[in-house]
Amino acid sequence: MNEPVGLRELKKERTRETIAETAIRLFLAKGFDQVSVTEVAATAEVSRRTLFAYFPTKEDLVLQRFADHESEAARIVRSRPAGREPLEALREALLAALEQRDPNTGLTDDPEARAFFGMILDTESLAVRLTRYASRGIDALAEALREAGADPLVARLTAAQVLVVQHELAVMNHTCLTAGESAGERHPEAVRAAERAFDLLSHGVGDKASGAPPAPQAEQVPRPQ
Repeated sequence: MNEPVGLRELKKERTRETIAETAIRLFLAKGFDQVSVTEVAATAEVSRRTLFAYFPTKEDLVLQRFADHESEAARIVRSRPAGREPLEALREALLAALEQRDPNTGLTDDPEARAFFGMILDTESLAVRLTRYASRGIDALAEALREAGADPLVARLTAAQVLVVQHELAVMNHTCLTAGESAGERHPEAVRAAERAFDLLSHGVGDKASGAPPAPQAEQVPRPQ
C-alpha cells in the first residue's frame, strides 16, 4: 500500500533538514573545505545520490537557509499596510529584525549563528554562491516594486540597492560583534546605521558619499530689459 502524499512529503522534509543540520554541524566543527560531501552523507546516514537529490552542490548545504528567505523583502512589500511606501515598510521590517536579534541582521549573540555567518564570509566558494541567491532575491523584490507602481528600471535598481544595503549592514554588525561587542551594545548604532541607510535610499546618496557640501547654486544675473 502506498504512503499518503502528506506523509511522504513530511519524510522528505525531515530528510532534507537532517542532511542540512548534519552538514552545518560538521562544517562549523571542522571547516567547510575540510569536510567532504561523502562524510556529510555518511554522518547523515543517506547515500550521496540522496544528498544530491536535495542539495545539488556542497554550497547549497549551507546556503539553503538563505534560499528559504530570498523572497522575504518582496513579501514585506506586498503585505505592507495601505498607504505605506515600500521603502518605509522595508525599513520598519529591518528595525524590527534588529530588535528581535534576527541572525540575518548579523546582530546576534548566539555563538552558532555568528560562526555560521562568519563561515560564509570567510569561505570564497560560499560567498560567490551567495550571489546567486541574492540575484533571485533582487528579481523577487523588483517584481514586487513594479506591482507597487515603480517603472522597471527604478524597481530593479531599488531592489538591488536595498538588498546590498541590508547585507552590508549585517556584515558591519557581525564585524563589531566579532571584535567583542555584544548585540545589546551594538544595537543602538545598528539602528542608527539602518535609519541612515534607508534615508539615503529614500533621498539619494548624492554628495553625501564624499562628505562634500552641496555645490553652490550659480548666481542669477538679471537679463537686460
